Amino acid sequence: MSDSPVYVTQPSLPPLKEFVSSLEKIWESKHLTNGGPYHQELETKLANFLGVPFISLTSNGDAALLAALKSMNLSGEVITTPYSFVSTTHSIIWNDLTPVFVDIDPDSGNIDAKQIEAAITDKTSAILAVHCYGFPCDVQAIESIAKKHDLKVIYDAAHAFGVRSQSDSILNYGDAAILSFHATKVFNTFEGGAIISHSKEQKEHIDRIKNFGIANPENIPLHGLNAKMSEVNAAFGVLQLNYVGRAIEKRKSISDLYCSLLSNVAGIDCMNATAATETHNYAYFPIVVSDDYKCSRNELFDLLSQHKIMSRKYFYPLLSNTQTYREYPTAAVERLPHANDLADHVLCLPIYEDLNHETVTRICNVIAA
Repeated sequence: MSDSPVYVTQPSLPPLKEFVSSLEKIWESKHLTNGGPYHQELETKLANFLGVPFISLTSNGDAALLAALKSMNLSGEVITTPYSFVSTTHSIIWNDLTPVFVDIDPDSGNIDAKQIEAAITDKTSAILAVHCYGFPCDVQAIESIAKKHDLKVIYDAAHAFGVRSQSDSILNYGDAAILSFHATKVFNTFEGGAIISHSKEQKEHIDRIKNFGIANPENIPLHGLNAKMSEVNAAFGVLQLNYVGRAIEKRKSISDLYCSLLSNVAGIDCMNATAATETHNYAYFPIVVSDDYKCSRNELFDLLSQHKIMSRKYFYPLLSNTQTYREYPTAAVERLPHANDLADHVLCLPIYEDLNHETVTRICNVIAA
């Protein structure tokens, strides 16, 4: 047993000397925030890299969700998934809206598009879907339902940096999509996030919201918030773009090795399969520990911990089962059988750029023993 713990994730970092050089330029300019040169450079380069028309940088992914929902002028109910990080649903509440939970597709972990229409009422104004683990939602079905019922669609794409479907960025779907650049993500800026929009006017509106609602020094037409990204974060992001492709390739090799080594382990199913038309980013490596395995998911979690291997029950507990949301009518367990089942059986194994193949093999040996 190794003495060094293996964490479920670890941030990718550019060469320190390059970042120091960027910091020196910031020190010289004394431009720390409010859309400085690094901020503008990162917005332009990210839009080109991701293949999206307009991007607004934010201080984090949570602020991006808050601002994106605010920009839609929504009211009433928002249909969403219970299988996500708490920020997804909290953003609905913070916008004085009501979350309506719909069950998931157990194969992808994403909201089940076939169940959305039955949840629509005269109070529904939007659908907030999540590209869980970076796996694309059924965007065509969701767009069709939204168009039929005149609903807005916002995608929480916190996991979906660089993901493409049918040769197009998955971020181009919906009325807006948000990204997280948290330290745990494939592309990080320490903390950070972004909102993808589809017109100059929409971007300008979002940019006002994230800057306190200010249009100019003498005109504040909106109730906004401070969700701006600093120059330090933006400078770090500009450097990260030079290395993120390499990081994703390394993650792919780790994912492929996991799949190979776990393929014959009874009761362990890998969730990483994607369609031939999709480009994945290997942000997570979730496995499903079925009842055919030698022990329960929780027991496997404990076993890995004993070997100093830190996995994660992601997402557990289910949002609909937390104290904050369990009293909502749509949170009832019987309404969400697939989400509850996956939350009880899923386990995310360590995956990050610097994870070596020897350690991956050791992890798989513990699981297979």
